[in-house]
Formats: sequence, C-alpha cells, structure tokens
Amino acid sequence: MEKKFPGVEIAPILELLAVEATLVLARPLADSVCTDPDDDKFLACALASKAKVVCSGDRALLRTSGYRGIEVLTPRNFAERFLDL
Repeated sequence: MEKKFPGVEIAPILELLAVEATLVLARPLADSVCTDPDDDKFLACALASKAKVVCSGDRALLRTSGYRGIEVLTPRNFAERFLDL
C-alpha cells in the first residue's frame, strides 16, 4: 500500500481501525447509487453505522461523495484531515 500511495503512512490508520472499529450489519441500498453497484455496500455500511466519512481510493465510490451526507475521502485526504499527518 505504501508503495502505491507514497507519502501515506498506513500504521496510524491501522491503529485507529484496530482501536475504534465497530462491526455493523447493513441492509443493501434500495437503489444502486454508485456507477459500480458492488461499491454500494460501503455506502450501506456507512448509513447503518451513521458514519459521516468513508475512506476509499475507488474512483466510482469517490464520485458518490455527498450521498445522504456521507463524504468519501481518499486515504491521503482522510489522513491529512483526521490523523494530523
């Protein structure tokens, strides 16, 4: 991952996930939102968990940013905003 995204330190992200992650069961969205329907599961999970941010480098998912108040951020933008990097 670090080779693909130079400058993004993954250790703090993994540590945050290990400490703060919560598993949720999400129902599928009633209608497809993303141009890649397989990515809808991430939005469904965000809705089920009441998350306001999804972190992804997936271009199709990034284009859905703003759907029902969910912001989709690249890993770099997430790290800069939330991890004080």
